[in-house]
Amino acid sequence: MSTAPTSLSVPANGLLLHVLEWPAPAADSTVLLLHGFMDAARTWDFVATSLAARGLRVIAPDLRGFGDSPRVPPGGYYYFTDYIYDVADLVDALVPVGSRLFLVGHSMGGSVATQYAGSFVERAAGLVVIEGAGPPDSTHDLAPDRMRYWIEEVRAVRARPERSYPSREDALRRLAANHPRVPESVLETCLDALARTLPDGRVAWKADVLHSTPAPVPFFAEAWRAFARRVTCPVLFVSGGPLGWHPLDEEARLGAFPTLQRAEIEDAGHMMHWTHPAELSALLLRFFGAP
Repeated sequence: MSTAPTSLSVPANGLLLHVLEWPAPAADSTVLLLHGFMDAARTWDFVATSLAARGLRVIAPDLRGFGDSPRVPPGGYYYFTDYIYDVADLVDALVPVGSRLFLVGHSMGGSVATQYAGSFVERAAGLVVIEGAGPPDSTHDLAPDRMRYWIEEVRAVRARPERSYPSREDALRRLAANHPRVPESVLETCLDALARTLPDGRVAWKADVLHSTPAPVPFFAEAWRAFARRVTCPVLFVSGGPLGWHPLDEEARLGAFPTLQRAEIEDAGHMMHWTHPAELSALLLRFFGAP
């Protein structure tokens, strides 16, 4: 990766979150990059350096319990609403009122960005959703079963040792199995952002193991569409093509945005910021109107 960004520690919603900043002198626009599930801020570097080189200030947090941000204390959990609260505090702390803020969210980060932009419409100058229209829809009658399943899974996770691997190479093989289309050189760089070495030399993921449990509140697409309908800024949806992630009702969800532009990076797949960072950066720069 290129020049290392600056690391910041920013109070947000009761935690001191780790945030990366790629500064740009005299920039009047800030791009906030929000990573997806089981990802981390540093893997945005492939894209962030290109944006910063064009005069945009770029910030990317490790969301709570991911990357180098702290985990919730014992007894806590990762409720989706906490992510939106975190973003609200980060924006207020790092982005001056009156300056332009572009929100870019990949996968889970796309849902976070959409819900923030629908709640704080005056703050967002633009929203980019990178295959982040949410998981499969749920019905309300599943809520009781989901609640019990959540409790059982959290109990099980807390009762067993955290999973680790004998070596960095073993962890890399696991990452490659999850992302078979991503070049090994990219995965090696991403592994540094996603994994940590334990005192005994074994390797474990930085993400809190609680993230592997199902959230107690199911995802309801109609609630997501309600946030999308409130978004007043221009919106760009980027697809990774047929190999990406597309919920069955994706068209109905995207149709809720009052205005929407669409782009596709053919055969990029879901992790397009890893597989096709140059193409994705070019799309973002055009959408931002960067010189």
